[in-house]
Amino acid sequence: MITKEMIDRINELARKKKAEGLTEDELDEQMTLRAAYLAAVRKNFKEQISQIEIVD
Repeated sequence: MITKEMIDRINELARKKKAEGLTEDELDEQMTLRAAYLAAVRKNFKEQISQIEIVD
């Protein structure tokens, strides 16, 4: 599950990357957080799609 703190950290790293660049550790952290975020979004999307019932 993605928490507000995780999203805040993702955004913080993105701003820092644009402003001054990231260290190797920060790049690794950013990639890990993004992967977790995308996995959560994909899982949520699949669950929503599985709940759709087509009525003809």
